[in-house]
Amino acid sequence: MNTSKILVTGAAGFIGYHVSQKLLESGHEVVGVDNLNDYYDVKLKQDRLRLLEHDNFKFIMQSLENIPVMQNIFATENFDYVIHLGAQAGVRYSIENPHAYINSNIIGFMNVLEGCRHYGIKHLVYASSSSVYGANTQMPFSTKHNVDHPVSLYAATKKSNELMAHTYSSLYKIPTTGLRVFTVYGPWGRPDMAPFLFTKAILDGDPINVFNHGHMKRDFTYIDDIVEGILKVADKIPTTDQSWDSSRPDPSSSYAPYKIYNIGNNTPVSLMRFIEIIEEHTGKAAIKNLLPMQPGDVHTTYADVTDLGEDVGFMPHTSLETGLERFVKWYRQYYNY
Repeated sequence: MNTSKILVTGAAGFIGYHVSQKLLESGHEVVGVDNLNDYYDVKLKQDRLRLLEHDNFKFIMQSLENIPVMQNIFATENFDYVIHLGAQAGVRYSIENPHAYINSNIIGFMNVLEGCRHYGIKHLVYASSSSVYGANTQMPFSTKHNVDHPVSLYAATKKSNELMAHTYSSLYKIPTTGLRVFTVYGPWGRPDMAPFLFTKAILDGDPINVFNHGHMKRDFTYIDDIVEGILKVADKIPTTDQSWDSSRPDPSSSYAPYKIYNIGNNTPVSLMRFIEIIEEHTGKAAIKNLLPMQPGDVHTTYADVTDLGEDVGFMPHTSLETGLERFVKWYRQYYNY
């Protein structure tokens, strides 16, 4: 991208913070929108807003589902690109508080799409999730696979985002790219996710909850790889796929300016190995509380990132050993361990 003005939703969130930071370092002007909700520690979100130290960063504290506010933001700011990362996250929390997911992930995304429609956005890049693969067991997960069997409302809202984006790409020729993100982790991460929960508990000498008795695998993807993938994809505006065949439709592309990519490390790691690496970097043994599989969870995630590599020349590559070493180091510094 040439120097541009970019809306980043969820800018005080984990991925949004890192994406905004990288955009600012690259000379772009960034407007960040976030409601700073209390789903997890608000202080962590506020501390991420050290982004305000940059002259080219403007922060707007608002909820995406607020229709008149979102209309006004698009009308007054004159964005070139939108990177939509704001959402109500969490698979398990979607069982406890489903309405939060409809408000943020459906209504909020609708408002973003309407802004893109009416104000000439060059490219909308948005975060989908590996959760959309749901009950699929064919590995690795490919964007060419059917994803019509979600097992959580969170996953259903992310699949809905892909369908909504395609509709707007088809009707209004808005270029949209969805990124199915696989288990992102790293410094400034979310406290509700395993790297954070396990590191804290192990350092404090508390037990960790190990679901499905540890018999799970995840395609853990380091934050720097996620950010690089997002920015490279943002620079590749989708166009009509001339080879798209309506009699044999490829769900990852379209006759419309629409594209879907996986963004994962392409290397599933067992949950037990994940715990071992944290033990190595904390210097303490975990006390494991072995529990059954939780509702809405899946056994394995594994990303096929062939299309991402072919189209933008990048594939995530940071090893879990390297990434967790960096995360534990950050955690110790941030929390004064």
